[in-house]
This record gives sequence, structure tokens and C-alpha cells, in this order.
Amino acid sequence: MADAAAGPSANTAPRTILVTGATGYVGGRLVPRLLAEGHTVRVYVRTPEKLESVPWRNQVTVVQGDLTDGASLQQACQGVDVVFYLVHSMASGTGFEEREADMARIVTEACSAAGVARIVYLGGLHPRNVPLSAHMRSRTEVGSILLAGSTDAVVLQAGVIIGSGSASFEMIRHLADVLPVMPAPSWVRNRIEPIAIRDVLYYLVSAVTVPGAINRTFDIGSREVLQYAEMMQQYALLAGLGRRRVLALPLPAPLLAGHWVSLVTPIPLAMAKPLVQSLQQDAVSNEQDIDAVIPPPKGGLTGFRRAVELALEKERTGQIETSWATAGGYGPEADPLPSDPDWAGHAVLTDDRTHHFDVAPEAIWQVIEGLGGQRGWYSLPLAWVVRGLMDKVVGGAGLARGRRHPDRLATGDPVDWWRVERIERGHQLLLRAEMRAPGRAWLEFTLDPAAGGGTIYRQRAIFFPRGLSGRLYWLGVLPFHAFIFPSMSRNIAAEAAKLPANRTDRGDGRPETVL
Repeated sequence: MADAAAGPSANTAPRTILVTGATGYVGGRLVPRLLAEGHTVRVYVRTPEKLESVPWRNQVTVVQGDLTDGASLQQACQGVDVVFYLVHSMASGTGFEEREADMARIVTEACSAAGVARIVYLGGLHPRNVPLSAHMRSRTEVGSILLAGSTDAVVLQAGVIIGSGSASFEMIRHLADVLPVMPAPSWVRNRIEPIAIRDVLYYLVSAVTVPGAINRTFDIGSREVLQYAEMMQQYALLAGLGRRRVLALPLPAPLLAGHWVSLVTPIPLAMAKPLVQSLQQDAVSNEQDIDAVIPPPKGGLTGFRRAVELALEKERTGQIETSWATAGGYGPEADPLPSDPDWAGHAVLTDDRTHHFDVAPEAIWQVIEGLGGQRGWYSLPLAWVVRGLMDKVVGGAGLARGRRHPDRLATGDPVDWWRVERIERGHQLLLRAEMRAPGRAWLEFTLDPAAGGGTIYRQRAIFFPRGLSGRLYWLGVLPFHAFIFPSMSRNIAAEAAKLPANRTDRGDGRPETVL
């Protein structure tokens, strides 16, 4: 173990760092902090387009690749001092744990071959010598594989991470928001040691420069232990909701609880189930050895109440850096895009509407980029709410996910039950549906300046039906499309006509509104 007196500041020379998982919740916040410390950063991502709008995009080297491709990863690791392994799938099913373990082995082999000095991994806090959920067991196994490799590893194990946009915070927040009295499974009485996202990032950044060989796990947390029910109650008080009463039932019911969490929070069922399963046991630090290697941050660790206050402030000001919902989709991965000329032999059903509006393209784009969330969809709000509730009932995303930022979108951002698949600012927005439906759906907006002034506005709903049920589904929603989509286009144009972006210069110094 590194000498406590040396501390992480003993060797703070800039390093070359490779970050995997840079499009995720933690990774997206870690990268700018590494840059601020003077390190050279590479990011290894499957979909570079997801980084197009992040503010640090031009300060890093982006390497496209997959963690299952050992040769590509080894090449990316050349000349790298430290690799951050911040990837953990929320998938499930047969072979999930084996795939995670295989990927970890590929990472260790690539780092060893490239001469990487250290791997830093963020795992999960868990009790010892008890059966774990599949996802917690997988994260523990990944940590063990990294430690067994020839490259020095620092495995940090954190429990519930509290920060604006974190899945754990969103779960606590929405459960407290929805019900003043909540029947809940017995695990809400389990002991939890939360940790603020700022402290997680502090430990990750500090792990880069800790001298000597470490190669072990460290539990990290706030040193404040609460029951899960207490966290919901404290959040409610801080959010001004009044006291919440949580009734713990004498049943663990992880599967049922996963469905319940999916129904009343923005978190889809595919993510809610593993989150709930990880709460079946206490999550409290077994040791505090990290203090001898990385001293606590100046001012001390952040308590739960302060972490919640910071998260609420970030949300009120719209300054959420990353969100659990930007970390990946829960519907199908992007196959050939609907905007591509070749739709790969799919049966394609469309609702295609084109209009000429005497409104400036910049103004219409401003409205389109602000769709969803609090602003809604400019057409029959009740119909959208009903469809969102139907989606939540069957385990879909629903409308409650909202948006990461009220005005700006980036590739990969959630927008209610949609996700941004492509954005060409000022010209095209392509949203992929993550609602539950018998097929795959997209909503596309395209703007072009009209020759005589104004805007050519094109709006397409695109559906790849799956079997007979998909075709019947499309026929069932057509009557609603006949009301929703025409009013959407008209209302978007009307809203755009009110905006300053719709004003031009008359030539005499006075502005003129284009209508």
C-alpha cells in the first residue's frame, strides 16, 4: 500500500489517460475534471456522435472502438498511463455475466500488452459473504478480474450515488414526489451509505496520481449510514414536499418493486429491476482504508442532505452535466437510420407532412430543439399523457424522463420517451422512440430555407412494424395521428413566430417580424 504520508500529491505530473464509458453518467463528468488537472485525455467510445455537443469534445482525442475488440483497444492504450474502466451494462438475460467478465479480461490483456501503469474501476458497495444480485455479482467479478491481471488496479466500491441526473437520485426523488404514504418492500429498511457524485469524482481523479503499486479494492462513501426510507423522507423535506411516510411490508419482492419503480419514476423497467435488486442487502463500507491512500477532500466528505441540496440546485438552474438517461438506450440499438435512402428491406409506414411557413428557420428550430419536457409537444397534451402512462404500465420509458437541458439537445439525449439519434443543428432532428410498441419508430423534423422566404418544414413519423401486430398498431394510431401531427406543425410554427429569432432587419435599421 502507498505510504500515507506521501498522499496523492506526491507525484502529480500530468498523465495520459484513456477513459472508457465517457458517454455515461460518471465518465461524462470525470473527463473535464481530468482535463482541469492538466492530464491528456483519450476517450474510447462506440458512438463518437454522442460527444458532438459536449463542451470538452475538442480537448480530447476520440477513439472509436468496442471493448470486445482487443486489438483496437490495445492500440488505443498505446502510450497511456492510466485507463478508467467505467463501463457496466444494465442488460440482463442469459450470458450477461459471462459477457461482462470476458470484456474485463480483454481490458486487462490490452492494458498489459500496451504497458499501461494502472486501471481504475468503479464498482459497487456490497456486504461480504452473502448472495448478491446478478448485477452486483457481475461488478464484483469484474473488479476481481482486473485485480488478477498484471496491471496495477484501483477498484473503488461506491453505493448509492447522489447527484443531479443520477439514477439513484432520480429513483429517490420520484418515489418521494409521487406518494405521501408509500407501501414499500422490506428492503427500504436496509442500511445504505450514500456518496455524493462530487466525492466519487474526487476519488477517481486522485487515483490517477497515487504513487506505488496499489492493486486492491477500497470502499468509498459518505460515512453517513441511513435507511433507504430515511433518504426518501429527508429528500421530501429538503424539496419542500412535507414528511413522507414509508410503510415497510414484510416481503422483499424485488421483481414487483422493480415494476413499481418503473411505473412511478422515469427509470425504465430494464434499469429499475437491477437497481432494486442491488438494494436487497445493506450497502455500507466494510473498511475505510482509502484514507491512508487518498485523504478525504478538503472540507470533508459531503453528507446526504448537502448532496441533495446540490442536486436540486443543479436541476433548478438547468446545469445538469450528465444524466443516467444519456448513458444509453433501453430500446433497440440504431440500425440503418430512417433518413438513409436504403431502409434495409424493412416494411416502412410513414406519416409525412410538408409545409411552407412564413417564419424564419432559426425561430422554428429554436422551438423544435426545445420540444418535450416542460414545454410538451404542442398538440393534444392529454393524448401524450395517456400514451405515456400506457407505456409506463408495460415497462417503457413514459414521458417522465423529460430532458437533460431545457433548450439544447445532443446526440443520445433523452426527450421524454424519445432519444436523439441524429441532430444537425438548424436543419434536422431525428428522434428514436423508446416506448413499448410492436415495431420501431422515429420522429423526424427537417427545416430548409424557402426560396421566396420563410421555411420548408417537413415532419415525418416513421414506423418499422413487427409482424401483424405492428401493422394493426399503426392502423390503431392513425386516427390520433390525424389530429396530433397537423396541430403539432401549426403550433410549432405559431410559437416560432413569437420569438426574437423570427425578426429580420427591414433595411432602415428597424426590425421587421417575418409572418
